[in-house]
Amino acid sequence: MKKTVLMAALLGLAACGGSSDIIYRPAEQKLPIYIKHIAIRPFANKTQQFGLEEKITLKVIDEFLKNGEYTVSPESASQGVVVGEISHYILTPIQYDVNLVPTVYKLNVIAGVRLLDREQNRFLWEEPALQVTKMYSAANLPGGLTEEQAREALWEILAKDVVLRTVSGFGSVSSTSQKRLPGNQDKQPAGTVNPNP
Repeated sequence: MKKTVLMAALLGLAACGGSSDIIYRPAEQKLPIYIKHIAIRPFANKTQQFGLEEKITLKVIDEFLKNGEYTVSPESASQGVVVGEISHYILTPIQYDVNLVPTVYKLNVIAGVRLLDREQNRFLWEEPALQVTKMYSAANLPGGLTEEQAREALWEILAKDVVLRTVSGFGSVSSTSQKRLPGNQDKQPAGTVNPNP
């Protein structure tokens, strides 16, 4: 009798665990209720490319205005501040024609972004390495883009990621692993974590 009850219980548990209807949905991690106004501090540019910070800052402001969940205000009148920096800008030719002229490029941008709670004076969330990549054909080919057009596409994606991370919370976007960042392979021994990325 005990074996029968035990088998029935195990079969019931197995049936529950094997269902495809079970989906993990963590609770949304919304910002504190007192944050109604958000400021976007001009992004810092740690790369050697000139003028990137202005374009991404304007694009993030535009995305917050389109979203409309939070009011974009000057920093003195806001409860939350988006703080960001562009840490990597890597343009790599990945395909060449017969004359060794690049025909396809890969543009990779990595930015660190945080949201500062001005009332508590602490960061509510941090994405240390938001990465966006665009592969595109050279401008002289059909359907090709200039480097500036490829950048504009990247700013659009990155700005949407920042707004999504702010509005929807943890898990909506994620950073690249610190081990995968360009230039970090030889700086840290395996298994160590840099406290100040």
